[in-house]
Amino acid sequence: MGADADFLGRMGPELQLVLPMLDERARRLVLGMTARAAGEGGTGAVAALTGASWQTVADGAAEAGSGDSAPPGRLRRPGGGRRPLAGTDPGLAPALLGLVADPVRGDPESPLQWTTKSMVRLAREMAAAGHPCSQQTCWRMLKDAGFTMQSNSKAAEGRRHPDRDAQFRYIAAQARQHRDAGQPVISVDSKKREQVGNYGQDGREWGPAGSPVTVRSRDFPDKDGKHAIPCGIYDEDANTGFVNVGTDGNTAALAVESIRRWWQLAGKDACPDATRLLVTCDAGGPNGHSSRAWKAGLAELAAETGLEITVCHFPPGTSKWSKIEHKLFCQITLGWRGRPLTGYDVIISTIGAVTTTTGMSVTAVLDENKYPTGAEISDAQMKDLEARALNRHDFHGERNYALLPVPRPAPGPAPPPAPARPCSREDLNRAALAGTSPEAVTALAAALATRLDARLAHDTHVRRGRPRTRARPGRPRRLETADYLPAALLKRHLRVPSHVTAALMGIDSSTARHMTRLAAAILAGAGTTLPPPAGPPPEQRIRTLADLREHAARHGITLTIPAPDTAPQATLASHDTPQNHLILERCLCAANSTR
Repeated sequence: MGADADFLGRMGPELQLVLPMLDERARRLVLGMTARAAGEGGTGAVAALTGASWQTVADGAAEAGSGDSAPPGRLRRPGGGRRPLAGTDPGLAPALLGLVADPVRGDPESPLQWTTKSMVRLAREMAAAGHPCSQQTCWRMLKDAGFTMQSNSKAAEGRRHPDRDAQFRYIAAQARQHRDAGQPVISVDSKKREQVGNYGQDGREWGPAGSPVTVRSRDFPDKDGKHAIPCGIYDEDANTGFVNVGTDGNTAALAVESIRRWWQLAGKDACPDATRLLVTCDAGGPNGHSSRAWKAGLAELAAETGLEITVCHFPPGTSKWSKIEHKLFCQITLGWRGRPLTGYDVIISTIGAVTTTTGMSVTAVLDENKYPTGAEISDAQMKDLEARALNRHDFHGERNYALLPVPRPAPGPAPPPAPARPCSREDLNRAALAGTSPEAVTALAAALATRLDARLAHDTHVRRGRPRTRARPGRPRRLETADYLPAALLKRHLRVPSHVTAALMGIDSSTARHMTRLAAAILAGAGTTLPPPAGPPPEQRIRTLADLREHAARHGITLTIPAPDTAPQATLASHDTPQNHLILERCLCAANSTR
């Protein structure tokens, strides 16, 4: 008995109509049920009638008869079809992840050295490693492993300033104080230089299909091409923007002129009673914290407007945190998307048309003044500015400071330095100080004058290669022969330290030590000694200038000592060190040998 031909004849056109509308599972079940209804031999007859595979019709009939159908949402029962490559090749997934998860692009151990990890390259390298697979398999396995296409994340801010958070809190406190007092707070910054002409702009804008705006294929600027530098000011309280579009250099003068124009055109009308102004800006660039021209320009503006201008700079590496970047400049960039800046009128019009849902409005003006680069502020000008018009705050005064509207009076001329007035030989040639009579000291000095002068001239000629000359103005005074004996007598009688003797005579302490030793050497060479002391030395040793003044005052002697008092030397941190003694001894030995 064969299949019911009459039934199949009636069902044939209906099957041809409905089968294209069904998915794989429904088509398989319809074919199977039709074969079951046609009777014995229905499987082959239905396959011949519809052009389907005999196995598909048989599977549909068996599935419909047993009730063991695919679960909802599936076309086939689990376990059907070809096994995944990851199941048949256990090393496939580790090999693929090893290619993609290299920590550094360009790793010498990586098969994809200095290449981009595209699906084509990954499939090629996998096949070369003995794991053949398609690009789709690589893509599917990477997606299942949690990989996605990643771009760079601009989150690393470089060197972090240790007081970055504290500086932001300080800026917030300053802004709060100014707002509470009704004083304006503005944010100042400059956008990047924009080329003026038929140059392409990033972004897309709605337009007729197939009719894009034609721009130049290259963005190289012309030799005499124009450019624009938008310098913006954002008033945080009024939620308004002001953009001064410069056409020359991006300098501190442009930034100061932008603030000046904002104050003249908008600021003084919005805040007629303002006496102070807070400016927040970046730490670098033309308006950076180290720019002298920026401070000098703000000082002139403060004097012109009568405002005390306080400036707070953001910490290094945080320029994108400025409010003007997120409130004003981003809106200007949106207004320029897909629109060539063919002229200054286009720039001014598009900036002036910027509005936001929060009600921000923007005013734009064109600034065709010249702002040449390279303007310098001399050290003298900066010193005068620091002294008269600049007030640095206690917290990081290099980044937080104020420019005064009325400079402080200029300081008077510095008093001339007091002339060195060391004690004369007559002041020191006293019995109470030298320990012997003035007549004996004078007679001995006259007797040794020739020998001492010759020794000094010889030593000078050996050391300098030329004879002694008269001391020029401003140089230490030249010592005479009669100065050597008082120094030696003070050392013997009062045991005065060398630094006290130096202060008395207006010389260096090393020179005082050299005088004492040289006087002893001259006396020994002449076969004589110092005059005998007229009395015993004081019980307490003279250690400081104050001690010497008191000792002289007790004997009715007034000493004029212009040098400041000195403390007793209790350490070797002075000129009187063993190394200096060794050098002087070598000099004396060399001088004696040459004689």
